[in-house]
Amino acid sequence: MNAPPVFTAADLQHMEFEPLRYVIPGYLAEGATLLAGKPKLGKSWLVLDWCISVAIGGYALGSVKCEEGDVLYAALEDNNRRLKRRMSQVIPASQAWPERLTLRTTMRRLDDGLLEDIRAWAWHVSNPRLIVIDTLAKVRPPAKANDKPYEADYRAVSPFTDLASELQLAIVIVHHTRKMEADDPLDMVSGTTGLTGGVDSVMVLAKDGQGTILTGRGRDLDDIESAIKLDSSGHWTLLGEADQVRRSKERNKILEAVRELGEAGPKEIAAATSMREANVKYLVLEMAKAGELEKIERGLYRLPK
Repeated sequence: MNAPPVFTAADLQHMEFEPLRYVIPGYLAEGATLLAGKPKLGKSWLVLDWCISVAIGGYALGSVKCEEGDVLYAALEDNNRRLKRRMSQVIPASQAWPERLTLRTTMRRLDDGLLEDIRAWAWHVSNPRLIVIDTLAKVRPPAKANDKPYEADYRAVSPFTDLASELQLAIVIVHHTRKMEADDPLDMVSGTTGLTGGVDSVMVLAKDGQGTILTGRGRDLDDIESAIKLDSSGHWTLLGEADQVRRSKERNKILEAVRELGEAGPKEIAAATSMREANVKYLVLEMAKAGELEKIERGLYRLPK
């Protein structure tokens, strides 16, 4: 229902709203999402996976079932030849390419008719579900001399938020992260907080020594921290929750070290794996409880027989 602009708490108590609709369950809800990551990390492959999965009602990230619908993918850093090569890599040769996926390699800028073009597409198709703008730099208006950075960034993305609400679909805007690292991945988004504040959700694709993590946070979205993997053919696969995947990798490192050492304590294992001794102490206790390691005596472990 459309709520009046001014209402009391008592009025709100009795209002009923349709449940939030997901385009990719658990990952992408209706609204505007800013997806950021370093160049060449695979952002375009990731959004292409999402586009195809929604257009055919398939499985995003290899395992997340999507409702079929119409998709507009503005691959603005590609040309037709490059886009066809990408599509050929991820769609089997025996499979017809989806009719419900509209592709564009050029679009007008925000201040020059972009929103009107998107509305025209949405009205033309039967079930518009997803729009991807790859990348923001290709469609944002040129900076003005008197622009304040925050306000300029906010104006560059907030129209997508309004449009997504109007059309009741998901819009993904692809962007870059800055070179400087940060404790919170969302602080790595290039630009001011006007970008992250002007959209409904923010996702960051980042890679470290343990793999690639997709981190997400939003107004209506549960926090996301998923381990995902890009293979040589351009397919992204969901590996699981990042903490669980990291823990599994750490346990494997510990098992390999104990296999080499024969019998070892946390200090020796930490030295062999380059892990923090405090983490090793915790993990070897958990692994002993799970039967992955055998505790010989206090502080000494080996592989179970």
